[in-house]
Amino acid sequence: MNNPRKPKSQSFSRTLAKPDVEQETRTGLLAPSPNPATNLLIVDVLIRAASRLARKKIEHRVVEATYKKDPVDEQKAKALIGGRGMLTSLGLYGVSKVATKGPLGLGAVTGGLILKTLYDRGYSRQQRKRRGLPSKK
Repeated sequence: MNNPRKPKSQSFSRTLAKPDVEQETRTGLLAPSPNPATNLLIVDVLIRAASRLARKKIEHRVVEATYKKDPVDEQKAKALIGGRGMLTSLGLYGVSKVATKGPLGLGAVTGGLILKTLYDRGYSRQQRKRRGLPSKK
């Protein structure tokens, strides 16, 4: 099987992958490195960077939609996005790891989020009653 795109054998390093392993990992994809470990590292960095950018954009949109046109709420929104501490970041990282491990972890995290949402709604309803405001439905 002659592959016309196959690089010459002397043009890449064989220090990290043995020749037979290197041949087995060849695909039709044009990879930046002949070493599969390097290619996985590159893809991992790209995926993490893209997901971080997407997450930040989504967070800003959600906060923007929640806190509209009120200067006091605008300050709350800025504090909400920018005021995340190390402990909160570590907690979110841990929860995301549990959620991505498998269906049980995803179910546990989803259940926890549903319970938190129900608690927040009940608390909000109680606060409205105490202030004498009509309840939202």
